[in-house]
Amino acid sequence: MPTLLEKGQIRRDDWSWVEAGAEVPSTGDVIISLPHWQALTDDQRTSSLRRIGVWLEVDVEPDAVPQLDCLPLIAIRFPAFNDGRGLSLATLLRTRFRFEGQLRAAGAVHEDIVHYLVRCGFDSVLLPDGRNVAVALRGFALMSDYYQASAIESRPAFRRVARG
Repeated sequence: MPTLLEKGQIRRDDWSWVEAGAEVPSTGDVIISLPHWQALTDDQRTSSLRRIGVWLEVDVEPDAVPQLDCLPLIAIRFPAFNDGRGLSLATLLRTRFRFEGQLRAAGAVHEDIVHYLVRCGFDSVLLPDGRNVAVALRGFALMSDYYQASAIESRPAFRRVARG
């Protein structure tokens, strides 16, 4: 069973994944595909009995996601370890599209890139079975500060640190 890591801690995953074509349950927090979410009516999207998050494939254009501000969670599914498009998508969602909900990395996520995931704006990582959880947890606090700007800190160090 995958392990959910959120802000440097192991958490219980309260979200259920609903695959494309399956019926969306009327209660409980669910993560569904973008086409599945677009097919829902406004009443189905705003039920008080559940929250609905959307999972995106790495080749989705962020402007194709309507009503970003209504989504409590977006999960980005990485198809392969060597596919960095999910990092770019996360950065765009956080910076250009100002997404403020939870951003989750899922799929073929490797524990060695957790620090990059965090710098690109991910709040949580769904780590697949067989991955080293201890290494992944260290990735949340690998560095105390960075020189470069990122999705989580828009100013580079020379703009943040007062000099003499």
